[in-house]
Amino acid sequence: MARQASGTWSPSHAERTKRQLERDLFPWIGDRQMESIEPMELLSVLKKVEERGAIETADRGLMLVRQIWRYWLPTAGNDQRDITEGLRSRLLPYRGKNFPAIVEPQRFGELLRAMYAYKGGPIVRTALLLAPMLYQRPGNLRMMEWTELDLDAATWTIPSAKMKRTVEEKANGEPHVVPMPTQAVELLRDLQKLTGRSLYVFPGQRDHERPMSDNSVRSALYGLGFGTEQSWHGFRASARTMLVDQLDLDPLAIEANLAHMVKDSNGRSYNRTKYLAKRFEMVQQWADYLDQLRLGEAAKG
Repeated sequence: MARQASGTWSPSHAERTKRQLERDLFPWIGDRQMESIEPMELLSVLKKVEERGAIETADRGLMLVRQIWRYWLPTAGNDQRDITEGLRSRLLPYRGKNFPAIVEPQRFGELLRAMYAYKGGPIVRTALLLAPMLYQRPGNLRMMEWTELDLDAATWTIPSAKMKRTVEEKANGEPHVVPMPTQAVELLRDLQKLTGRSLYVFPGQRDHERPMSDNSVRSALYGLGFGTEQSWHGFRASARTMLVDQLDLDPLAIEANLAHMVKDSNGRSYNRTKYLAKRFEMVQQWADYLDQLRLGEAAKG
């Protein structure tokens, strides 16, 4: 399992997985031969996790054990089977929690007005305003570097190593090019006067050699009274929903802009570079729509 993970998982994901196995499974069955472990015995171990209220952790533990068994079975004897089959029905159902996201246009317009009225520092304010406009992952936005930006070309090129990918994909994958609307470029040009000499576009308050904290925008949203309705990561869901429901734009182009792996109707991988011009049109239309929502001119949803 460890050898498999080191080749396909990021080090942080592999370390989290190892910690969960050491905490929740190894103390009870870690020193046992796999052939000797019975289904109900495994269920009992997972129930111990449930009993401390960690429903999601128990669900993830079952998923990990299933991966281990399926990795082991081809090398096991013919009389061995996947003992994880049927166990999910014996566990409490876990329904993954989505990141809070406002998708109703009128309420989103209220959020935008509150964001533009934000009285905090210009660094957090700019990140706050760019979050819905560019709808990229929070980690990528807060770790944005000036060298990744071409403001004249209105593009933000995120290196593959920074993307949410496997170790191999991080090392060999293509960068993610994010087209930017004129509103985003204007915000960044204004901020460049303040942080342009730093490595990071959004440097930390105490240590300018590090990016801003991931709590910065989250805290700002709570300070504005929207923290329980809208998360930083939730801006991706807000954009994805309204781009389709309100603007009727191409879902494939939207997914490409979100850096999701998508395929067209013929099964071909979506070519992000080929459709860059189309994505430029899309992000500009989206930014213009956000302006209309903020001004109360388009909240008809």
